[in-house]
Amino acid sequence: MSTAFAVKSRMDLPRRDAAVLAPLWTEGVLLKRDVFSTVERGRFRTPHGEVDAVLRRLDQVPWWSRVVARHLFARERRALAKAGPQGLSTPLLWAGRDCLVRGWIDGVALHLARPYGDRAYFAAAKALLSRLHRAGICHNDLAKEQNWLRGNDGLPYLTDFQLAMRFRRRSLLFRVAAYEDLRHLLKHKRKYIPDALTPMERKVLARKAALTTIWMATGKKVYIRVTRGLFRFTDREGGGPRLVTDAPRFIAALKTNPAVRDAAIVAYPDRRAGIGLYAFVERQASHDGSGLEAELRKLLGAGTAATPEHVQVVDELPRDGAGQVRTELLQLIATNQIDPIASLIHSPGEDAVVRRILAGRKNLTDRRLA
Repeated sequence: MSTAFAVKSRMDLPRRDAAVLAPLWTEGVLLKRDVFSTVERGRFRTPHGEVDAVLRRLDQVPWWSRVVARHLFARERRALAKAGPQGLSTPLLWAGRDCLVRGWIDGVALHLARPYGDRAYFAAAKALLSRLHRAGICHNDLAKEQNWLRGNDGLPYLTDFQLAMRFRRRSLLFRVAAYEDLRHLLKHKRKYIPDALTPMERKVLARKAALTTIWMATGKKVYIRVTRGLFRFTDREGGGPRLVTDAPRFIAALKTNPAVRDAAIVAYPDRRAGIGLYAFVERQASHDGSGLEAELRKLLGAGTAATPEHVQVVDELPRDGAGQVRTELLQLIATNQIDPIASLIHSPGEDAVVRRILAGRKNLTDRRLA
């Protein structure tokens, strides 16, 4: 690691925690940014040596979301402090006033891993959830596929404990929360391996808890208005209106160029812009690609605030057996999460396609781990 790299990393730490954290943390890749926190991957120095780790920081959140952000931070800190030592989550390595550091999981989120037909994964996930509940912890946010990870070892892992609750006894609230945790896991199982559902699991899927039904009819509507209106959460990847509204318009514009065969746009967290858009454009085989990127930027209206931050022309996009573009691979490329890609490759031909895209990738503004 160069001296300049180390100095810049330390200067960028949360001010109130920097004195303690500076000699321990090496900044790496930005994973996520929203109004409640910024999440980064890096390296953390423990008494036993450096390990891959994740830092959640609050110093960059807007003032108007700070109270909620601190509440969520405290809940995650308490949950990790109990779940980590029992092997139910990544360990809590360090916590200060504006940030905490937890262990890193080698794997990808469920919506990227797409474990179709993987009975062993869902059996292990159900066992993991049972152990979590026996420890008196309910996750409360398992409807999101990105909070279920599939490790490179094929095992399930849980992440993002910001909504988690700790219970001292098996109260009514605990039983409702645990039931909903299970029901959300079974919804994912139904998506990826429906024929493995047992009769009892089908009954759980068919019956929401009474409190959940009330929540869906009342508080959920307010929640949606707040998150989609005030916080502008409109999609799973965190791209907001840019990915939901602007990206389809950009793709339609790109396809008007006769040299373009197809295009895909994904969102990625950006240290400066907050959320960036990355366009992967597949050129026609008859076109050599020279000057095409400049043409496309002109077509999109280069210089406007809404234009994708990165446009990469490729000879081929990765596709699955049905011919659909594998946006999950493009998402990992755009967010500089290169190491999990190998576990998602299905064939030597697909590997060659991805390697060519990686060789020309554009998002190099984020720091890469040494």
